[in-house]
Amino acid sequence: MNIRHNIVLRQKLAAEYVLGTLRGGARRRFEGWLHQDADLRNITAEWQQRLAPMAEFAGDVKPPKSVWTGIERRLDLKAKAKQAGGWRFWLNDNLAFWRNLGMVSTAMAALLLVVVMTNRPVDAPVISYVATLSDDKARTAMVLTADRKHHALEARLVGGDQLAADKSLHLWAVPKSGKPRSLGVLADNRGRFALTENAISDDVAVLAVTLEPKGGSPDPNGPTGPIVYKGNWVRL
Repeated sequence: MNIRHNIVLRQKLAAEYVLGTLRGGARRRFEGWLHQDADLRNITAEWQQRLAPMAEFAGDVKPPKSVWTGIERRLDLKAKAKQAGGWRFWLNDNLAFWRNLGMVSTAMAALLLVVVMTNRPVDAPVISYVATLSDDKARTAMVLTADRKHHALEARLVGGDQLAADKSLHLWAVPKSGKPRSLGVLADNRGRFALTENAISDDVAVLAVTLEPKGGSPDPNGPTGPIVYKGNWVRL
């Protein structure tokens, strides 16, 4: 397959590679292309920069019991424990076992990651849109996620910038025409707001964060302070 001139496919494969959903032979082929294609490496790095901050929104998920049962079965831990006398099994200098354990450790880590990703709680967020907002130096400063299932919009700063006590960050959806739409005022560098359709509608030209007096813009018609971060939605 020649993907060199297929821009859409290159972006899609790079995004799936970073997310970890590109698997098996397809992932190995993509890694081979990465070694030969500098532009593809740049595209992949850009997706890594966009998606990495989303990890901050991931909560802890306890793997189901079947995962641990599977690990015991694959490593034959119960049989080895009986042979070595319970906990003393772990003191047994069995080089063959430890060599095999090292060989499977990477595969098991990958398996656990897949299980955790696919066994989310029933009420877990279902992210429909994500946006990374950048500062004037093109550095990622804020991540937004839109959960249409629960009608929730979440914003979080990913940097360590400190606000003055008399200032607030105000989030806006700026349409192609008309007044900016207030989405909410952040508190303690983060915020969770009700997700409305006019926050993610097709006429939104850009998402912007302005620096306002404490509590947000005093003008109901729009921002009064400078834009400090901006970016766009990406639909997942």
